[in-house]
Amino acid sequence: MRSHLLNETTADLYRRSVTEGVERVAAKLASTQRPHTGISVDELAPVINGIDLDKPLEDPAAVLDELEDVYLRDAVYFHHPRYLGHLNCPVVIPAVLGEAVLSAVNSSLDTWDQSIGGTLIERRLIDWTAQRIGLGPGADGVFTSGGSQSNFHALLLARDEACRSVMQHAPNGATELAKSEVLPKLRIFTSEASHFSVKKSAAMLGLGYEAVIAVPVDRNRRMDTAVLALELESCAREGLFPMAVVATAGTTDFGSIDPLPEIARLAAEHSAWMHVDAAYGCGLLVSPTRRHLLDGIEHADSVTVDYHKSFFQPVSSSAMLVRDRDTLKHATYHADYLNPRRMAEERIPNQVDKSIQTTRRFDALKLWMTLRVMGADGVGSLFDEVVDLAAAGWDLIDADPRFEVVVKPQISTLVFRYVPEGEVRADLVDEANLHARKALFASGEAVVAGTKVDGDQYLKFTLLNPQTTTADIAAVLDLLAAHAEQFLGESLAVHR
Repeated sequence: MRSHLLNETTADLYRRSVTEGVERVAAKLASTQRPHTGISVDELAPVINGIDLDKPLEDPAAVLDELEDVYLRDAVYFHHPRYLGHLNCPVVIPAVLGEAVLSAVNSSLDTWDQSIGGTLIERRLIDWTAQRIGLGPGADGVFTSGGSQSNFHALLLARDEACRSVMQHAPNGATELAKSEVLPKLRIFTSEASHFSVKKSAAMLGLGYEAVIAVPVDRNRRMDTAVLALELESCAREGLFPMAVVATAGTTDFGSIDPLPEIARLAAEHSAWMHVDAAYGCGLLVSPTRRHLLDGIEHADSVTVDYHKSFFQPVSSSAMLVRDRDTLKHATYHADYLNPRRMAEERIPNQVDKSIQTTRRFDALKLWMTLRVMGADGVGSLFDEVVDLAAAGWDLIDADPRFEVVVKPQISTLVFRYVPEGEVRADLVDEANLHARKALFASGEAVVAGTKVDGDQYLKFTLLNPQTTTADIAAVLDLLAAHAEQFLGESLAVHR
């Protein structure tokens, strides 16, 4: 079995095995005609469950043959121009090359003595991103597994900063509160269109879902700052503490960007931590034409960026950045076997000092390779292409009498639904839109997402592929309309 360990004696086997795997994937990418085969859970599950994992095939080629049947054939391929579903991007080749390198070397980015150059590369990329945001010379951060972890990490820091502030600055004559007394009084403010990870983070931080105040959105699906101001004032009157205001730069459903300058002003007035969830909108940081859409982000205390959304990186590649590196100490723990305190005193850079993870992949290498090959403008121009496509897609849907579209996109998401002619019950319209999405997915011809808007069922295009065209959008609209019309025709016939 030692023959399977990657080392100096097995370098040739490694080369042959990886090459064959790459060739299989390349052939699949070249021949894929649609984003999905349409296979169902009931069809595929028995195949996978029937494999005896205690009886290895031994031959890598045989395993790749089997993999074709259980994964490669039926995988959802995000590179296909008619994948219009979730926030999954096609990936750039330099990043995939970086993925191959980091997997083989297998550095762990928790301590210097496990990563050496990897630590410095990650730190350089954090500095670069902080500069793009405009956080200032005291900024720092760390790579994470994704936006949910980044948001959780930021709110953990915000929670402990709020507790520290409240406990140290009790009003004159007031009894100093213990941390256990402060926690139930903390509140987080975010728009009703923000990511669910904000509420989930509050629960995991011991604050409860009820600690999150959902602020209504305006007609453009951006946080209503007039209501935010009232909610913050109400919080103070009730003897509660505004722990954080979470602004979103690219909501999952609408791609909307909250009014960052005004939110920054209100957060500062109420001594609240300002976090910007730019998991989706971070691609604007490198946009040659649209960087201004993120004006105000430079005032944030922390920022989430997901390179694996709008920087065209493979999953996972995210980061959480802070304005003040000292706040990262809230996640620091010195273990004698790993990162004893003396290492910090000796200025040995251990990334685990600022991370909520210990063992951590060298995901930063993918972004490093991308920037060194393509440059920031190259990445940004790709993101500009999908934003332009979304604007053209909005024109197309808005002019189509079969559909209604919710809001003009700021980034690259379109939320819309099929609306039949004549009087049709509202519940049937909802069912028709839900059916159209499911039927389209089952056909494998395209993939779209779905959501609810004010309780009604809607469809969603998430455009992150520069290869997608308006012709693709038009074709998918026709498919959706056909599925919806068939459903309504059958349903109305039954009820006659």
